[in-house]
Amino acid sequence: MHLLSAIATLLPLITQGFASVTTARQPHFNWHETRYVYAFGDSYTYIQGTEGRTNFSFIGDAFNFSFTPRELLSNEIVPKFTSSDGSNWIEFLTGCMSGRPSRCRRQLWNFAFAGADIDSNLLPLHHDYTIPLTDEVKQWATYAADILPRPARETLTAWWIGINDTGDSFGNTTITDRDAFWDAEMDSYFGAVEKAYSRGLRGTYLFINVPPGHRAPARVNDPTGQALLKQNINQYNSKLAKRVQQFRAKHQDMTVLTFDSYTWFNGVLDNASRYGFKNTTGFCQCKDPSFFWFNSGHPTEHVHKLLAQAIEAQLLKASHH
Repeated sequence: MHLLSAIATLLPLITQGFASVTTARQPHFNWHETRYVYAFGDSYTYIQGTEGRTNFSFIGDAFNFSFTPRELLSNEIVPKFTSSDGSNWIEFLTGCMSGRPSRCRRQLWNFAFAGADIDSNLLPLHHDYTIPLTDEVKQWATYAADILPRPARETLTAWWIGINDTGDSFGNTTITDRDAFWDAEMDSYFGAVEKAYSRGLRGTYLFINVPPGHRAPARVNDPTGQALLKQNINQYNSKLAKRVQQFRAKHQDMTVLTFDSYTWFNGVLDNASRYGFKNTTGFCQCKDPSFFWFNSGHPTEHVHKLLAQAIEAQLLKASHH
């Protein structure tokens, strides 16, 4: 089957459940007019910058939290340096893959940090230099918000976090009430989102839920761990969907979109050959596009490219012309 045809068959999957919703007062959004894309998240989203910590960020870390306007604006994207060992979904989506973001047709300002959880008060940092989501937003608000352009009609902000939270929490014995824990996670998450909003990051927000990490090679031979992680992910995604609805209702000046990566990943994994994949349970740290997984927990560049195409299809569908 032709690749675009295969993607089209998945579109019904990604417009159900955790999907974009319009309202009577839906503000203007047109992907063709979008010139500025901001991103917050973890290793699935981070890009490497010349001013970033190697293998972790576009700019800075917990020990180098601040930066000057010159450092930010002269910072360059290092091409094909992501968790996929190639370009990632947001680079494919924007076409901003190397050099200074300001020189891209769609400028990509990416504050995602590899290994990030939502809040260090809820889960321990992966490393002492890790910047969690709450601090990613703080870093942007303090050092970048007054420097970078963000006209509402031309700006989209992508939020993709929770992959580490769902994985880090299921073995954490200090968590005794999981429902309350996920509520606390969402309080911190949307506290950060509200901070970005109040600091003037407006226009369109795209929320992406957690993919089925229980199907990654790290869990293939661990059925108990698979079941627990799947349960965590489902609980997280359910809480997220409700909070997104609340945020949308509260901020009707915003376009609030969602993408269901959980359903999309499952759809590709369940129909692997249709997308050119021959191996979905092992991994290969190589350039073989027949592998779905690059390592035990991260998908390959080919997956990221397909993901970007699916997300763009949904953005185009949501656009007002």
